[in-house]
Amino acid sequence: MTPLDRPVWQTLQGYHARFSVGSGLARRFQPDVNMFASPQEDTPEAMSALADLVEPGETVYILQAPGILIPDTLIPVKQALGVQMVYRGADLSGYDPNGTVQLTPEDAPDMLALATLTEPGPFLSRTHEMGRFIGVKDEGRLVAMAGERMRFGGFTEVSGVCTHPDYQGRGLAAKLSALVAQHILARQNTPFLHAWADNAGAIRLYEKLGFEIRCDMHAAILSR
Repeated sequence: MTPLDRPVWQTLQGYHARFSVGSGLARRFQPDVNMFASPQEDTPEAMSALADLVEPGETVYILQAPGILIPDTLIPVKQALGVQMVYRGADLSGYDPNGTVQLTPEDAPDMLALATLTEPGPFLSRTHEMGRFIGVKDEGRLVAMAGERMRFGGFTEVSGVCTHPDYQGRGLAAKLSALVAQHILARQNTPFLHAWADNAGAIRLYEKLGFEIRCDMHAAILSR
């Protein structure tokens, strides 16, 4: 087991502790920041503690390398296999920041709208507070973005990568992902990210940027 095997738990007990709800057995993000939750370990006691953090009708996301033990009080809405990819080194100097902007709290409504349209992963009204985000705008309209999410132990996750359907095929996802990775590397952290195991296109893109698959990741959407 390494910290990367349970990234949600690691970030909630460290860098993102200010957004954390829970205890030593289970933690979750504040409901308007993100939908991720995690047990400390895979025991009935820890999963019961996690279930206690979920209100009736509420949904949480679990993401970890070990198989997920689902408590009787939570309903699995979806279960799927993902992959975790870690940056192993590639020349990213060909990607320059021209045409990109650093996004600010004033951009939050547009970020949420773009993420809601394209579904890069859980993205709520305060998800932008988890890290630095950059984007591309066309006449003031946000058309692509990428940023940082989980962060712990010298690792920072590249996340929220999405492009408006009208602007896909222009290399914006690759450019923004590379620039986010550059910024992470500049502060001597190692970039990592997650993708669905069956999303071959995304995996190829990230491999070209120097990311390699480290392991499979189990994902589950659970509801009370």
